[in-house]
Amino acid sequence: MLVLGLETSCDETAAAVVTRDADGTPRIVSSVVLGQMREHEKFGGVVPEIAARAHLKNLDPVVELALEKAGIALGDIDAIAATAGPGLIGGLLVGVMEAKGICAALGKPFLAINHLEGHALTARLTNNVAFPYLLLLVSGGHTQILCVRGLGNYERWATTIDDALGEAFDKTAKLLSLGFPGGPAVEKAATGGNAERFNLPLPMRGQKTLNFSFSGLKTAVRQEAARNQPLDPETISDLCAAFQSVGTSSVCDRAARSMALFEASEASDTQKIFVAAGGVAANKAIRSGLTGLCAERGWQFVAPPLELCGDNAAMIAWAGLERFELGQTSSLDFQARPRWPLDSQVEAVIGGGRKGAKA
Repeated sequence: MLVLGLETSCDETAAAVVTRDADGTPRIVSSVVLGQMREHEKFGGVVPEIAARAHLKNLDPVVELALEKAGIALGDIDAIAATAGPGLIGGLLVGVMEAKGICAALGKPFLAINHLEGHALTARLTNNVAFPYLLLLVSGGHTQILCVRGLGNYERWATTIDDALGEAFDKTAKLLSLGFPGGPAVEKAATGGNAERFNLPLPMRGQKTLNFSFSGLKTAVRQEAARNQPLDPETISDLCAAFQSVGTSSVCDRAARSMALFEASEASDTQKIFVAAGGVAANKAIRSGLTGLCAERGWQFVAPPLELCGDNAAMIAWAGLERFELGQTSSLDFQARPRWPLDSQVEAVIGGGRKGAKA
């Protein structure tokens, strides 16, 4: 079985083909990701209309290249999966309409996939992780902890009450004139920096909630930057190191609390696996912190390869394959959704912010 996946939710145009080998092992047959950094860098962030136009221009060639790398024709595909939300509606419409058009023309099944589900299931694609497991979903628009109990069965235990961590990385980079995209720029600048020079506050210190908050941390960075003008390279490096260190400590603190809750609520013989996914899961300091935490608590830590942390179509194709194997498909009437929570039962968090409100 071969599933073609399309991803156009933000500023990556991507297509991929995945399958499951005869022994059940998941396999990425091909994966192509075309970024739009040049189109957006002069604006310091993603411009939705520019992103949509770039998807419209690039999606057909990207699909053709993914099929060429897979060594197959479009007619060999068994089903087509496309990100249908959450995300920028213009980009989502490009991918969804492309998938629907191909399905209608060739009589293939269509699968509308939640972008967050793609991230949530990536560990099953790369590491064949079994349900249940704890998931830290950390990206530019989301910072959540979920208990992944099964396909379509997601319990959100925590979310951000303001900025997502990736958003805080981006805003810190913009404040310090480090360029776009912000996350990798801050991580690079933090290399060799003195994280102890600035005493930045640990968000939500002492609070029992599992929720995250990064707005105060971002404000503290701005205040320290203002006090230390003009900023020299050493100060910028130290600020980035301090920001990254505190962000990592916050993530690990909330992860440890979620692990304790999981251990208290699950059967004693339940596997203890903690998965990190999303673009910020590529950050080496955060991965290292979570690796150490899991080792201390006797948990297995799983994070996708770096190329599968950011937006990609392989995770969308895989989520589509998992659903297709259960006989699930989507109607061609399915509408793209700029907001689409994984856990539809959980109440929205007041003050969750514009980006955080997507989930």
